[in-house]
Amino acid sequence: MTTSSLMEMSLFFFLLIAFTPLLGEYFACVLSGRRVPLLNFMRPFELWICRVIKADAVGDERSGEMDWKEYVFSILLFSAVGIMFVTFLQRAQQFLPLNPQGLEPVPWLVAINTAVSFVTNTNWQAYSGETTLSYLTQAIGLTVQNFVSAATGIAVMAALARGITGKQSGALGNFWRDLVRATLYILLPLSIIVAALLAGQGVVQNVSHYASVRTIEGAAQTLPMGPAASQIAIKQLGTNGGGFFGVNSAHPFENPTPFSNFIQCLSILIIPAALAYSFGVLVNKRRHGIALLAAMFTIFLACVGVSLWAELQGNPALGGLPFMEGKEIRFGVIPSALWGMCTTVASNGSVNAMHSSFSPLAGGVAIFNMMMGEVIFGGVGSGVYGIALFAVLTVFIAGLMVGRTPEYLGKKIEARDVLLAITGVLLPCAVVLIFSSISLVMPSGLASLSNKGPHGLSEILYAFTSAANNNGSAFAGLNAATAHYTILTSIAMLIGRFGVMIPVMALADNLGRKKYTPPSTGTFPTEGFLFVILLIGVIIIIGALTFLPALTLGPVMEHFLMIKGRLF
Repeated sequence: MTTSSLMEMSLFFFLLIAFTPLLGEYFACVLSGRRVPLLNFMRPFELWICRVIKADAVGDERSGEMDWKEYVFSILLFSAVGIMFVTFLQRAQQFLPLNPQGLEPVPWLVAINTAVSFVTNTNWQAYSGETTLSYLTQAIGLTVQNFVSAATGIAVMAALARGITGKQSGALGNFWRDLVRATLYILLPLSIIVAALLAGQGVVQNVSHYASVRTIEGAAQTLPMGPAASQIAIKQLGTNGGGFFGVNSAHPFENPTPFSNFIQCLSILIIPAALAYSFGVLVNKRRHGIALLAAMFTIFLACVGVSLWAELQGNPALGGLPFMEGKEIRFGVIPSALWGMCTTVASNGSVNAMHSSFSPLAGGVAIFNMMMGEVIFGGVGSGVYGIALFAVLTVFIAGLMVGRTPEYLGKKIEARDVLLAITGVLLPCAVVLIFSSISLVMPSGLASLSNKGPHGLSEILYAFTSAANNNGSAFAGLNAATAHYTILTSIAMLIGRFGVMIPVMALADNLGRKKYTPPSTGTFPTEGFLFVILLIGVIIIIGALTFLPALTLGPVMEHFLMIKGRLF
């Protein structure tokens, strides 16, 4: 590792750690309904929007309170409308403005898959943006969903925090109010800053026709244009990941310089990390938020270390040459590997290199990051409520060890709570294994593979792991635009989003209706070193025990075969 690479990684981690408490306090202020002095000019917009959507009197936090069923119904209704609207835009784009290339309507299955993908904050792409979607579809359809799907995750996290601090009440806040605040005060200001930085680095932002130019060799080339910078900012900050162009952040118009690469990579983790801190503030246990962050950072650092080690070893099957296939020369191995880890520990899915061309172990770590449930930072909001499920399981196991009724942040954990937590944790796991198995035995699933052997298994396993955990990145090499994969990944994305979100909301209601139990000498603390170690163990063991056989047959086997000089 060169000195410049070491300095870049050190700066990355320094800024991530430095921004976490600062933004965390600010986010907690927004979600608790307190005024934000610097953004007080946004208050009239908040009031007006809430009046339009009937989110009663914003000034009174207790007005318009919802129980968990009303909150979930609002989310499902909002998501259903979003799916229909984005599908309509894709099907009707040839009749709508801002389509200078005259792009045709998107095929039905791909259109529905894309709509489901963006509404569930997955951003799985079975299409290539510059050849499939008009500017209007990308800006009004996809970019808007990048904002509101991320805001939905933040809203659910805030509702869970209210449930934990609730005093025998089923009130969890108002979804519409939470949605508006998360969008106006968190996502929109940060996106404007990042979009301006990216545009300054050369990321395109226009509505021009595609440009026709001549290369140095004299060949004709078409350069895609479009309002990319505005979408790229929120795609990273909202852990969405859907690229404006087909090759995502490997495209020079989407990610042109090492500095733009650094900004985007940092943007992927900055909000999920800060929200973990915010969660501690919202439940009046700041040190618990820090404990969750400690678990996240520990696993993340280990994953980055393994990935860098594997990538820097070189490929023995090619005489020790570095793993540069599928990577951009302007970034190189280390920034590409770091991005690969950031995008898979977060529910992001953007790529600046093709993960299929990573070393087998680095590709395997990327898959395992998602298999842990997208809770090592995870998606915006969803990573926090996802790791909270693991925290509930951790205190339950600790309670079994000492023979006491387990407690989580002052609320006793009972059978129903454990059932809800394990449902949210295991549903995506079941989807990954079942859908991967179906695809491995059906000709329609195998026909999409570009590689055989363990690498082909990794392609299929990666696709459903990404979809079911709402990540959205692709291993590359798999044709995902077929009916088989568009249908199955659509189902996987819906289950991965709402199959976790609904148990979380039910858990919030259950905890909110319980009495607060003051800590005693027998209470297992949820903010110390022992809790962090147990939490890490539960996260890794559930992932390892569930997926170890599949990982062994895929990336692990490919690694040992590569050492023997065999490639796939």
